[in-house]
Amino acid sequence: MMNRRKFTIIACLLAFSVSSLFAKGDTYIYDFWGEIEKSPDAYRVAEVVYANGLESYKNLKAPSNLFCRDNSIYLLDSGNNAILELEYTSEKKLNLKRVIESFNANGEDIPTTFKNPSDIYINVDGTIFVADTDNGRILKFDADFNLLMVLYEPEDPTYEKGKSFLPEKVVADTKGRVYCLAKNVNKGFIRYEYDGTFAGFYGASEVVYDAMDMIWKKLATRAQREQMVQFVPTEYSNAYMDSHGFIYAVTKTFNEWDLKSDKAKPIRRLNALGNDILVKNGNDLPIGDLQWGNAGGIKDPAKFTDITVLDNDVYLTVDETHGRIFAYNNQGYLLFAFGGRGNIDGYFRSPVSIEHIGRDIFVLDKTNASITVFTPTEYGNMIYDATEYYACGEYDKSADVWRQVLKLNGNYDLAYIGLGKACLRQEKYAEAMDYFKLKRNKKDYSKAYMYNRKEVIERNIGWIFGLIIALIVIPMIVKLIKKVKRDLEAL
Repeated sequence: MMNRRKFTIIACLLAFSVSSLFAKGDTYIYDFWGEIEKSPDAYRVAEVVYANGLESYKNLKAPSNLFCRDNSIYLLDSGNNAILELEYTSEKKLNLKRVIESFNANGEDIPTTFKNPSDIYINVDGTIFVADTDNGRILKFDADFNLLMVLYEPEDPTYEKGKSFLPEKVVADTKGRVYCLAKNVNKGFIRYEYDGTFAGFYGASEVVYDAMDMIWKKLATRAQREQMVQFVPTEYSNAYMDSHGFIYAVTKTFNEWDLKSDKAKPIRRLNALGNDILVKNGNDLPIGDLQWGNAGGIKDPAKFTDITVLDNDVYLTVDETHGRIFAYNNQGYLLFAFGGRGNIDGYFRSPVSIEHIGRDIFVLDKTNASITVFTPTEYGNMIYDATEYYACGEYDKSADVWRQVLKLNGNYDLAYIGLGKACLRQEKYAEAMDYFKLKRNKKDYSKAYMYNRKEVIERNIGWIFGLIIALIVIPMIVKLIKKVKRDLEAL
């Protein structure tokens, strides 16, 4: 009997350990107080494609980037100097369509090869841009990979010479203007016009410096200052062009204590002038995790390696520090976060790229040489639906969906805020005040209170004016009556 009891206990412990190891449930948000709140999974793993799973293609070697357009996924295999085009099927599978390892340049019959290509961008008109890094050039192709143009190192006094030109990231707008991030260039994006002429720099980041270093530099001798590192702007680590023509850029270079003061700005949305216009109306800044300790030897804050923007303006970033994905809406509210470091499906060792087709997302892990395909759950789709209905002005539908979200997750602050905003648009100001008060949203509560006060005044304006008139007229009438009475008594 005792042995059977011991066996049962051991079996239960093993079952718990196995279930803990393979259970998901790693999705979370932060509450008003900055504490983690577990939530239902917003995404599930649909497929993981490893290096040896791409049909007849040789194993991936140092894959570096993904880009999606329509139902095609372009994968940069930098180690093999190749570009793979994959088809994303309706069954949520990835099929290899073609491999581009060379091209013909200037009408020559001799194929030209890539050398450590690190990025690819496909424009809306089908033109293709490739950052051919170690060849020091950006290549422009048509949809069939016929070479159209080559962009080289700028010949301009504003461009610092003496360093190898190593373009690493490239995006382009609908007019064909090219924006390039190059290694060792800290003036922002190198911009080229549609005809390939150098058009200057764009979106230079602010200078980041340490206060103590600045004080020491003031006190140091000239010889000591010459040996010190110069204060230079930070470099961006990746970029994405959204459907509105704005560039989302992420950077990993910052002082961690500048994150919560908004000096670091790890995510930026750059307008035509290169200024950051990212909206940050959430309770917390879009910086990834709000606390970072020293779990498993990992103690740094989130450092985003890539970003992608859905058609509903929700942007998702991937964090190389903890292997997590963070999703924010266009107001800067955290929708959900999930993932982690590890070797099981849905976790990563060194995520370097994130992309999307529709609401499905793809994450490239460089160390595992794998692509993980995520599809949204019912809960995740509800969050997207509510966000999109509100953006389209369908406030009744938005409110209905947020109520469904609350049935699945009663702790989801954004659902209450979403309901409050929907009520605000529906002119249900008192109800909106209740939702905003419940989640301590002072800004929107003040707005709802202002409109509610105005509505109350307008609804009772007749009584208010009647009372004011009565307070003015009645004393006058009483005074007049008394005067007449006095005059009559004097006769």
